[in-house]
Amino acid sequence: MGALKTMKTTRFPGPAEIERKWYLVDANGKVLGRLASQIAQILKGKGKSLYAPGIDAGDHVVVINADKVILTGNKEQKKMYYRHSGYPGGLKEIPYLKLKQSRPEEIIIHAVRGMLPHNRLGRAMIKKLHVYAGSEHPHAAQRPVAIDLEG
Repeated sequence: MGALKTMKTTRFPGPAEIERKWYLVDANGKVLGRLASQIAQILKGKGKSLYAPGIDAGDHVVVINADKVILTGNKEQKKMYYRHSGYPGGLKEIPYLKLKQSRPEEIIIHAVRGMLPHNRLGRAMIKKLHVYAGSEHPHAAQRPVAIDLEG
């Protein structure tokens, strides 16, 4: 009889082995959905060689000028954001333009969160997203690398 063949197992990197970088994204004039999908890929770590779906191997993303993001078509007038209090009749809806005036950061956070896993892994990934309405951010000490995303 021949030698027993053992199965090879995939080795997952530990938290100490994952090198996290910081990226700076300017949302000025970018389309919301395309920008959000590219940010979600960076947060997941899909561009890295050690990517695995069950591991948070992503990088930090700092988004500036969130108030200058654009929508295509007629969505600027028609898009609504919904939330529910859990009580009967507790549905709240906020139009896009009103949310853009009051909390423009929430628009990008909401779009990116929808593209991440809906579990504790996704909740860990969204913590690496830092969104600011203006062009100033407090993350200069991390020396984020400016990248230009398509869209």
